[in-house]
Parts: sequence; structure tokens; C-alpha cells
Amino acid sequence: MTTTKSQIHLGDLAFDVAVGGPEDGAPVLLLHGFPHDSACFDGVLEPLHDAGLRTITFDQRGYSPGARPADVDDYGLDHLVGDAIGVLDHLGVERCLLVGHDWGGIVGWHLAARHPERFTGYVAVSTGHPSAVSAALVSGSDQRERSAYIKTFTSDEAEEKLLARNAVLLRRTCPRDAVVKMQEPGALTAALNWYRATFSGDIATKTACGRVTIPTTMVWSDADSALGREQAEGSGDFVDADYRFVELTGVDHWVPENAPQELAAAIIARANA
Repeated sequence: MTTTKSQIHLGDLAFDVAVGGPEDGAPVLLLHGFPHDSACFDGVLEPLHDAGLRTITFDQRGYSPGARPADVDDYGLDHLVGDAIGVLDHLGVERCLLVGHDWGGIVGWHLAARHPERFTGYVAVSTGHPSAVSAALVSGSDQRERSAYIKTFTSDEAEEKLLARNAVLLRRTCPRDAVVKMQEPGALTAALNWYRATFSGDIATKTACGRVTIPTTMVWSDADSALGREQAEGSGDFVDADYRFVELTGVDHWVPENAPQELAAAIIARANA
């Protein structure tokens, strides 16, 4: 089975897209997070293809070099959701299974809530439903402490701090390949603009997400330093459909890279449910 790489143009933006697996397989759209692009799913794709699934991955806004608008507002959730729908429309995919990790998980929750007719189910990885995250932030759990890094990421000095001394702060916590790409001109600013566009001004309105009415699996790892148990387990309270919680033991935040087989198994189980 071969993987076809191409560029899809949506307006003035060009997105790098890869489609692989059996041509007649049920489609799966996988959305990456910060700071890795779609390469984070490299270890997940083969078992999905072997299971008969056809995968769609793309480097999202800011991660595709041809899709890096200058304005912070161009990285808001409405745009990110629209990009995913635009890619599916361009490929002629009417319905598919949805997978999202980290920021891709946030986009995924909004896609599932706003466009349930486009998805057969959703597999959220690490990032819980936005309402569950908000509840965890005010509940007295440790989620506020875990999320403290966002203040640094939205600051004007974020690029300088994160890239100082050969990007030592990023290298301490992020996959090596992702850090290398973030050192390319303009790449880190574009990725950080996701944070700046959403976590400023009226954050509650920007992140507000409706209830999800499609079958959903929440995959969370107990060694995740950024996203705690409460926001993950609480996500089921906002799903009005079959809901499954999958806990990975001893796995850190980087689930697609460090537990690809386990993640693939959860995706396949949801696809076959």
C-alpha cells in the first residue's frame, strides 16, 4: 500500500497532505498537535492500514510552510475547524473517523460538536472536551498548575525563550524531530499563534464547545505532565453517545510517538464498534 503526498489549496493557503492505506478502506482523519506536524502519526499509520483503514493526515495551519498567515487572528478555532472540513471536501470525503491529539484534540472536539454529520466517531487523545478542561481548571485540581506554561507561550518573548540555547526548553519536553522543525524560520511563531489566538481576550467564548453526539473514545496517559486525569475522565459528561475511556499506563504526553501501537488499537476498536 502506498502513501500519496500532495498539496491542497484552500484559498491562499497550501496544505501538505498525505493519504495512505487501502483505496476502499474506511477513511480516518488524524489531526496533530503542538509542536509536531503530521509526522507524529508515522508509527500509527501502518497498523491502521493493516486493519484496512485509509488514513488522511495533513500539516495544519502554521505547520505547512505554505499555510502561515501573518495575523494572529488567522489561527483562531473557526479557521482551524474550517481547514479540516476544507481538506475533507477537497478529497471528496463525506464521512470519516476523526482522531485528534493535543491541539488537534481541541480542534477535533469542535469538529465533532459542530459537524457531527461528517464523522462516524471521534478518538480524542490527551486533550479532553473543552468544558471538562475548564471545569478542571476551576475545581482545585492540579490542572491550573499543569497549564501554567500557556502564559509563557502567549507572551511576546515566547520565541526568544523557547529557542534560546539551541531550544533547550523545547528539547527538555518535546520530540526531537518536532524541535528541529520549530527552529526553521517562522515555524515556531506560527505554531505559537494557535495559543495566542485562543488564549487571549474572551477565552471562555473562544473555547466554548457544544456537546458531542457521535461515538467517542478518550485516550489519556497517566504520565502526561500537561493534561491531568480530571479533564480526561470528565469528558464523558459532555458526550451523548457511546463513550469509552482508555488509560495508558506509564506513557507521557506524546502518545502518538511513544505509544503508537496502543493508540492504533484504540482507533481500530472505535472504527469497528
